[in-house]
Amino acid sequence: MFANLTAQPADKILALVAAFRADPRETKVDLGVGVYKDASGNTPVMRAVKEAERRIHADQTTKAYTGLAGDPAFADAMIDLVLGDTIARDKIAAVATPGGTGAIRQGLELIKLAAPDATIWLSAPTWPNHPSIVKYLGMNMAEYRYFDSATRGVDFDGMLADLARVPAGDVVLLHGCCHNPTGANLTAAQLEKVIALIKSQGAVPFIDIAYQGFGDGLTEDAQATRTVAQSFDNVLIAASCSKNFGVYRERTGILMGVCKTADETALAQQNMAFLNRQNYSFPPDHGARVVTTILTDPALRADWEAELEEVRRGMLDLRQMLADELRRLTNSDRFDFLADHRGMFSRLGTTPDLVEKLRADHGIYMVSDSRMNIAGLNKTSVPILAKAIVDAGI
Repeated sequence: MFANLTAQPADKILALVAAFRADPRETKVDLGVGVYKDASGNTPVMRAVKEAERRIHADQTTKAYTGLAGDPAFADAMIDLVLGDTIARDKIAAVATPGGTGAIRQGLELIKLAAPDATIWLSAPTWPNHPSIVKYLGMNMAEYRYFDSATRGVDFDGMLADLARVPAGDVVLLHGCCHNPTGANLTAAQLEKVIALIKSQGAVPFIDIAYQGFGDGLTEDAQATRTVAQSFDNVLIAASCSKNFGVYRERTGILMGVCKTADETALAQQNMAFLNRQNYSFPPDHGARVVTTILTDPALRADWEAELEEVRRGMLDLRQMLADELRRLTNSDRFDFLADHRGMFSRLGTTPDLVEKLRADHGIYMVSDSRMNIAGLNKTSVPILAKAIVDAGI
């Protein structure tokens, strides 16, 4: 049987990790893997996470299953974090998932149950796992223009033109904040126009919010998701705790469904639980319990928010440092977009050949589409990267 298998495409980011590790140059810089790193190159465990785990270890009396949807307290805490009080709780179905990726997968599975012929519209570009999962599930897929490689901003006219072609009943996947891989986000005014257009087309929004707190602040980063949720009868939301809580390996995420009526919520909740049962039965609990402990304890939450703010401001400082250094070296403002982008990533908007030149000549490792992880930088590596960008002719 196994002889009939065909080789799958290699993961480009994992291949990049291996190449970086094998590179002997002391000045090499890893901007590929999408994890937060501090100034020492470490991905630390947050203070509040350590304390929450200590309390859980001391107080937990069982490792029995929670439920197919996970601990209800986790759902309540995450709904409050992402949506606040914008939607009545009885209009929201929710299930815990293995990370944000699990939430995306379960959301697509739910769409497949409810509207098997629907096409999933993805931004061009988007996170590579989005089209990969859609394709694997055998679902219809289309793209809408999003990033302008010339301006390194949103191609808003192109986006509107493409969304105007979306048929009723199709699903439009939007990034809640900190667009991955570009770092370019819609303004509030642009979002309002996108919402009006999607509504007029009769389409359904599906929001992926994986970086809340990494852009302009916890509440600010949730505002787009809240605005969309208030504007439609049905919205799917996939949220991840990997980045903002730093619990990458605990695989902690949630899928939420905003519904029109309480009866519809009950039906969506039952189907979400059914899908959890089919895919992994009960979702993992440790990370979810850590997150719940933090969000429901005022002191822990305050400490978590303070450390998250330090992380956010640190990335903004690195963005500004890089933009300033490139302005100094080029005597131009063409890289100022780096300071305007938000989140962990920015896309340089250059060619794979020049990205390879950065690697070969300067030991700068980034994904071939020129997405770079700003959190992989520090004060020492910023001038190294800036000089490499200029020397490569980007």
